[in-house]
Parts: sequence; C-alpha cells; structure tokens
Amino acid sequence: MIPEESGRRKIQDCPLTYALNVIGGKWRLPIIWALWKNKTMRYNELKRHIDGITSMMLTQVLKELEDYGLIVRKQYMEIPPRVEYSLTKAGEDLVPSLESLAKWGKFMQNR
Repeated sequence: MIPEESGRRKIQDCPLTYALNVIGGKWRLPIIWALWKNKTMRYNELKRHIDGITSMMLTQVLKELEDYGLIVRKQYMEIPPRVEYSLTKAGEDLVPSLESLAKWGKFMQNR
C-alpha cells in the first residue's frame, strides 16, 4: 500500500470504488436487472427468476440494496401479507451505466 501523501485522497474516497462496492457481489446486479426488466416483483418471483440464490441471501441482498437506496420495498397490509420490490429513481439511473458496461463486456468477449 502506498503511504498517503498530503493532499492525496484515500482509495475509499474514490467515487468509482464506492459505486463498485454498491453494485458488487454475485447477486446485486441480477436483482437490479430483474427489477429493471419487470418493474415490480414480489419476493418469490425474484427468487424464481434468479437461479441459485438462497432465501437467506436474497433477503440479505434486498436489504442491502434498500439501504443503499437502489430499491424500494412496499408492504401491503393484506391477508396474506404482500411485499413488492421495485427500483428507486437512483436504481433506474444506474441502468444506462450497466447497459454501457454490458456493451463493453460483449465487445471484450468478441475481440
């Protein structure tokens, strides 16, 4: 690690590092993408849509994305209870960047 010089920002202050920490991980992007494609989804719909994710992991990642302000959880007071997830404005604003990243990834795969 490089010693911090005066006037130099720490790596954790970098906006790109912050962004990658927010969307990083195995399950965050598939959840964000599923919500983008489907607009609003219930918990079990998400679970069926994302192959291999456990209930515990889905619950954890949904909470993290909600804490970051990328998704909103709406609970309806019905019997049985109904909970729906959708992207916030911040989550929707992320999608064009993800589409650009996917385009770049496709280019890199095919070169």
